Amino acid sequence: MNDTATPKPRVRVPAYQVSDNVMDSPAASSKARAEAFSFGDPEPVTSMRDFFYEGLWLSADEWYEPPIPLDVLAKSYRATAHHGSALQVKRNILLRTFKPHPLLNRQAFSGLALDYLVFGNGYLEQVFGRLGKRLPFRHLRSRYMRRGGLNADRYWWVPNFVDRVELPAGRVIHLLEPDIDQGIYGVPDYIGSLQSAWLNESATLFRRRYYLNGSHAGFIMYVNDASHDKQDIDDMRQALKDSKGPGNFRNLFLYSPGGKKDGVQVIPVSEVAAKDEFWNIKNITRDDQLAGHRIPPQLMGIIPQNTGGFGDVEKAARVFVANELEPLQATMREINDIVGEEIVSFRPYSLDGEPSGPQLDPTK
Repeated sequence: MNDTATPKPRVRVPAYQVSDNVMDSPAASSKARAEAFSFGDPEPVTSMRDFFYEGLWLSADEWYEPPIPLDVLAKSYRATAHHGSALQVKRNILLRTFKPHPLLNRQAFSGLALDYLVFGNGYLEQVFGRLGKRLPFRHLRSRYMRRGGLNADRYWWVPNFVDRVELPAGRVIHLLEPDIDQGIYGVPDYIGSLQSAWLNESATLFRRRYYLNGSHAGFIMYVNDASHDKQDIDDMRQALKDSKGPGNFRNLFLYSPGGKKDGVQVIPVSEVAAKDEFWNIKNITRDDQLAGHRIPPQLMGIIPQNTGGFGDVEKAARVFVANELEPLQATMREINDIVGEEIVSFRPYSLDGEPSGPQLDPTK
């Protein structure tokens, strides 16, 4: 008998049989791998080139283009409630104290004041009759006015890309907010707060789209309960899809007999974070806009968040008028020096309820 035994073949038997379909599936053949992605660099709300100081440049029509696009300032006027309201408060107080004149009525002065506050430029045209008599001044909208010439003494009315009219020499009165870089056009003093105004507007628009869309990543529904079959999962998936769009935020009913406590979990993704960021952005940008316009919050109708409030509104109004409105009134009085006649005058500001003008007699 031979002492060397023949080696026995060894065959490894799997503990369970794997189906050929599973082994051939793409999920089994491909290994899981880590994947990284980025959201890109942060982008400003408005392109820097669209707004920031571009400097003066002479157009082909012999006028200088404003250093800041006037259409951007016009659109930003109604961007947020605080930015537009701050400008309107100043205009209303100026109009309340203004004394009408036969050559300058309230409507013309109101347009002049609003243009000066929004664009940093205000224009009036002197109108003369055929016999040389001076007629009431005409308000020219600053958005469509251009200035040029060798000595910057020529003015054009440019309402669009086709129509353009050069106004007669010596007929235009131009009030401008002084700029540190040039003296052709004025620049408003709230420029530093415009980024906050745009961010405030963008936050509001994003929030509106967030609610109107309804397909945001609000939460993740995690289901690991074995008591749910494929039909239950498909029904839940279809119910969530039907809640998209207008009429969303509906209630969903789920019946799971014998299910585990954590078998169905709802994991929020962006709802809480978006709400907190929206609140912070709105408050911070509001404060920036008020600081840019130097308006007390009492005059803006802002509700205080503390128990002490903002203080006496009458004292705040008087300090605001003394520091902000009286310098504006002095600027408006420059028209008198140009015309040679006092057509712009103001009453003292008062909160005593005194009538600001002649009252109508109801019996007549």
